[in-house]
Amino acid sequence: MNYSITKDSGVQAYIQLYNHFVQDIVAGVYPYGSRLPSKRIIAAETGISLVTVEHTMNLLNDEGYIEARQRSGYYVIYREADFQVNPEIRQKELPRAHLSMHHVGEFPFSVLARTMRRVLLDYGEEILVKSPNRGCQELRTAICSYLGRSRGIQVQPRQIIIGSGAEYLYGMVAQFFGAGCIFGIEDPSYEKIRRVYESMGIVCDPLTLSADGIPSAELARTEARVLHVTPFHSYPSGITIGISQKREYLYWAAQRDAVIVEDNYDSELTVSSKPEDSLFSLAKGVNVIYMNTFSKTIAPSVRIGYMVLPEKLVDAFEEKLGFYSCPVPLFEQYVLAELLKSGDYERHINRVRRKRRA
Repeated sequence: MNYSITKDSGVQAYIQLYNHFVQDIVAGVYPYGSRLPSKRIIAAETGISLVTVEHTMNLLNDEGYIEARQRSGYYVIYREADFQVNPEIRQKELPRAHLSMHHVGEFPFSVLARTMRRVLLDYGEEILVKSPNRGCQELRTAICSYLGRSRGIQVQPRQIIIGSGAEYLYGMVAQFFGAGCIFGIEDPSYEKIRRVYESMGIVCDPLTLSADGIPSAELARTEARVLHVTPFHSYPSGITIGISQKREYLYWAAQRDAVIVEDNYDSELTVSSKPEDSLFSLAKGVNVIYMNTFSKTIAPSVRIGYMVLPEKLVDAFEEKLGFYSCPVPLFEQYVLAELLKSGDYERHINRVRRKRRA
C-alpha cells in the first residue's frame, strides 16, 4: 500500500484515503472477500490518525465497498458484476424527468444493491409470499422505530399502513371518509391531491395560502370535515408553517371534531439541524393522519409510502378498508426495512442534509 495523503491539497485526509481505497477495490487490487490492512497499519503507513482511518472505513462501509466483521477486520464486498449495467439499457435515452429527479436523494446504489443481496440470502423464497394487508411486520416495526428517533412520533406497528406511494394513500383516505365528504386543501397545492380526491367523490374546498399557511379566516369559513395540509415545504408555494400555525390547525380540528391529514412529503430533507415538530406529535386528542413516502429520499422508482393512523381510527379503518391487499411486494418491503434497521437510510439522509447546508 503506497497511498500519498497531502495535507495542503484542499481535500480532507479521510476523503483522499477513501478515494485511494475505492480506486484499488474497483481495480481488483483488493478483490471480493479480501481483508484490508488493519487500521493501525493504515495509519502508520499513511501518517494519519486512527480516527481519520476509522472515518474512512465507515464511509467505505456505508457506500457498500466493505463490511466490518467483529474482531476480524474489514473485508471487501464489492463485486464489479453486481454493479454492471447492460450496455443496451445504458444506451437507452431516459426521459428528462427521470434523469433530473434521482439526484435529489442520491441514495448510493451500492448500498441498495448490497441490501437487496442480503435480503435475497436471508429471506429466500419468503419474498414470494403475499404481503399482509397492512404491510409486513418487519417494515411497520422499522418505521415505528425510525419515527420515534427522527420525529418524536411514538406509535405501534398496528397504526401503520403501507401503500404504493402518496396517490394510493390519498385514495384510501378518500374511501375511508366517503364520497360527499368535504376536504379542505391548500390553494395552491400539489395537483394530484385534488385530482385523486375529486375522482373518488370528495368535495374539495380550496383554502388560500398566505405566507404563514392557511389564514384564520379561511379556516373559519370552511365546512370541511378533513383538512389536508403539507406543513413542510408545501408545493408549489414552498411555504413551511411555524409552530403557532400548527397549533392553530390543531385547535381548529379540536373545535370541529375534524381530522387533519399531515402530508410530510420532502420533510426528511430539511436543512435544519432540529427536525420540524409534526402535527401528529403535537396533537393532544386531535385525530391526525400522518403520511410520507420514500420516493424522493431513495429513488422515484421506490413506490413505497406509509400512513400513521391515530389510535382512535385504527379499528374503524380496519373494519372499513382492512380487506385491501398491500400493493407493495414483500421483497421491496424487506429491503426498506433493512435500510431502516441498519442505519443506512438515516446515514444517507444526514449526508444529503449536510450537502444542502454546505
